[in-house]
Amino acid sequence: MKFGIFYEHQLPRPWNDDSEYQLISNALEQIEFADSLGIQYLWEVEHHFLEEYSHSSAPEVFLAAASQRTKNMRLGHGIVQTPPPFNHPARIAERMAMLDLVSGGRAEFGTGESSSEAELGGFMVDPENKREMWEEGLRVAVRCMTESPFTGVQGKYVTMPPRNVVPKPLQKPHPPLWVACSRKDTIHMAAQKAIGALAFAFVDPEEAKHWVDDYYSTLATEGVPIGDAVNANVACVSTFMCHEDEQVALERGLEGANFFGYSLAHYYVFGRHRPANTSVWDEYEARRAEHGYDPVAVQLAARNQELLGAKVVSEGFGGLRGAIGTPEQLREYLLRYEECGVDQVIFCYQSGNNKHEHIMEALELFGKEVLPEFLDREPAAQAAKDARMAPIIDTLMARKPSEDHPPLPNDDYSFPAIPRQMADRLESDAFHEMLDKIAEGDADAQALMEQLMRGSS
Repeated sequence: MKFGIFYEHQLPRPWNDDSEYQLISNALEQIEFADSLGIQYLWEVEHHFLEEYSHSSAPEVFLAAASQRTKNMRLGHGIVQTPPPFNHPARIAERMAMLDLVSGGRAEFGTGESSSEAELGGFMVDPENKREMWEEGLRVAVRCMTESPFTGVQGKYVTMPPRNVVPKPLQKPHPPLWVACSRKDTIHMAAQKAIGALAFAFVDPEEAKHWVDDYYSTLATEGVPIGDAVNANVACVSTFMCHEDEQVALERGLEGANFFGYSLAHYYVFGRHRPANTSVWDEYEARRAEHGYDPVAVQLAARNQELLGAKVVSEGFGGLRGAIGTPEQLREYLLRYEECGVDQVIFCYQSGNNKHEHIMEALELFGKEVLPEFLDREPAAQAAKDARMAPIIDTLMARKPSEDHPPLPNDDYSFPAIPRQMADRLESDAFHEMLDKIAEGDADAQALMEQLMRGSS
């Protein structure tokens, strides 16, 4: 089982002029340290307009910066929003390829569609159409990365003529594909598309086992690759904080973990948000004791069954608590994920007002006391999985329809420069002759063209 770290870039109010700068600087330092410990993946979200919950609207820039601070860590978009109103698929392909190049082939292409009114409404995306938009945007982006040239598309949401989209990614045919999943039916869809499932839902290991079992059985029986390669993986997210003293771990980790859940629900479930005015943190502080979000209440929840969090404490490590505890508690908890067949556990620790120094201490302790034994087992486990999956992947790739890569509209397709296009439209032999002279380096013809262009503007 592999490990990753996950960033929303949470920033509760109040803010000062350098709050965002400090947030990003601390995150890069944490990532560089996590890479040195042997943590294998970094996942960075794309969100827009979600104040306090996520200040990560340009993940490609942050991941590029992280690529220069790390040596081995895989750099994952977790996720790119692929509906075209958010991101044109050609631009996605260009950015993914450039990230892959600057990182030496370490990019991971996680995808998603969003489900908040802040984002969908902000970019005028109809919620009824977002799944279709996600799929069309993803298919076109993959084609842009792999076709030379991209042969064009006239889709429902994207129309684009043939062009050779450059650069191309270092990884061939393209970086591994993933999709964000918060429900079992999305896990099922990920398997049907033969891409990795980023289960961004806080589920305990035993529940995750049902997701894993359904994913791999569906993959084998129904999988048809949406990309040009299969990425057979299931990743699960867990909160995280580690300390030798359990109570210290709880005090350092629970408040942020519960703010993560509260702020998520504010934007996606029950909130009414006034841009640049609502303080999600103030609302959280006002309501958390009443609803069980207070860390003290969570710790005492076993004696207060009516409070949110009672189940968390009475049933041990799960739910909102996740991987928050001592090294031995984390080891036992993570072994349950490993035994259930989860391919990767992704730690969410940058949440609420969790302190940078506490995060660094927790990473160091985890890297010293827990991580090594998992790293020792991982190569043999991966080799066994590769051998087991090889014939299945061959079968899946044989199912991929050839029409996923349509031909050019005609064999000699070309597009003219704008002046040549004007000459074509005017059917002017003189104009064409002038352009030919410019191509040959004729200074007089170039001067005449510049004069004409100035006149037309």
